[in-house]
Amino acid sequence: MGTILLEKAGKRYSGVEIIRDLDLAIADGEFVVIVGPSGCGKSTLLRMIAGIEETTSGRIVIDGRDVTKAPPVERELAMVFQSYALYPHMTVRQNMGFGLKLAKLPSAAIRAKVDEAAEALKLTPLLDRYPRQLSGGQRQRVAIGRAIVRQPTAFLFDEPLSNLDAALRVDMRLEIARLHRTLGATMIYVTHDQVEAMTLADRIVVLKDGRIMQHGSPHELYERPANLFVAQFIGSPKMNVLDCMPAGDGTLDLAGEGRIDLAFSGAPTRLGARPEHLRLVSPEAGHCRGTIEVAEYLGASTSVFVRNDRLGLVNINAPADTPVRIGETVGIAIDAGRASLFGADGVSLERRAG
Repeated sequence: MGTILLEKAGKRYSGVEIIRDLDLAIADGEFVVIVGPSGCGKSTLLRMIAGIEETTSGRIVIDGRDVTKAPPVERELAMVFQSYALYPHMTVRQNMGFGLKLAKLPSAAIRAKVDEAAEALKLTPLLDRYPRQLSGGQRQRVAIGRAIVRQPTAFLFDEPLSNLDAALRVDMRLEIARLHRTLGATMIYVTHDQVEAMTLADRIVVLKDGRIMQHGSPHELYERPANLFVAQFIGSPKMNVLDCMPAGDGTLDLAGEGRIDLAFSGAPTRLGARPEHLRLVSPEAGHCRGTIEVAEYLGASTSVFVRNDRLGLVNINAPADTPVRIGETVGIAIDAGRASLFGADGVSLERRAG
C-alpha cells in the first residue's frame, strides 16, 4: 500500500503561511507531480510529507496511519534529492546498500537487494565504480537505486533532474517513467519544469502561494484549465490570452480588432488560445490581424509571433514550411472549439463552439 492523505495541512515560518490548509489524496501506485513557480511551496510540501519539515497545522496520513508528528524514519518513505548526495569514497554497490547496512540487514540480503535494483536501473556493470567515474545521469540512477532497495511505501522526488543537461533529462524522464511502470509504487515528484509534469504524471497538482490552483490529468489541465494561472503555466509555449468582451449579437469582440462566433456563459474578459489552435490566414479572413514580428524555425514547426497593437504579441504554431516575411500583415484564425474563456476574476467559464 502507498496511500497518502493531507487534510488541511499547513506550514508557517514565523507567522508567514507557506502552505495553506491544503487537502490532497494520493492513491496507491499513483504518480503525482507537483508543479508551480519558484517560492510556491512545492518543495516545502514534499518535505512535510517526508517528515523533514514540521507540519504546523492539519494532518498527514500514510496508509491510514496518522504520521503528522512521526519522524522521517517511521514514515517508510524514500526521498531522492536534486543533489545526488553520494559518498565519494564508496563504490556504487556500497552507496546503494549503505542504508540497509545501517539497518543491520544481513550481507547476503543487502547484496540481493542491490543486485535487483541495479538490474532494474541498468547499473550492474557499474557496481564497482566510484561516483567520480560516473556521468551525471548514472549518479542520479544510483541515488534512485539507493531509494529502491529500501522498498519504501512511496518515493519522493525533489527536482531530481535539474542538475542534468537537456539530453540527459530526456533520458532520465524515460527511466523514471519505466521505473514507475515496473515497480507500481506511489511516486510524488516535485519540479518547476511543466514538460516533466506533462510527460510523467498520472495527475498534476499546480501550486501557487501554498494553495492548489487545480489538480487533474495532464490532458485535463491542458485542455480545461480552471483559471488563467493554470492556463499560462501549463503548456509550452504558453497559451495566448486576448482581451475580449461580449458583443450585443452574441459574439465576442476581441478588443475592437475583430469578432469571434463563440457561445459562452457569464461575462468573458479574456479568451485563451493555444498556439497550435491558431492559423495564419489572409488579413481579410481572420478573426483579427497583425504584423509578423518574429519567426522561429523549430524543424517540425515554425513559431510565428504576430504583433497587434491592442491584443499584444500573439504566438502561432505554424507548419514548418509556412512562408513568412517579417513585417508582413497577416490574419489570425482562432479554432473556436478549442478556445478557453475567463471572467474578470480569472476563473474559467463554460466553453462551447458556436
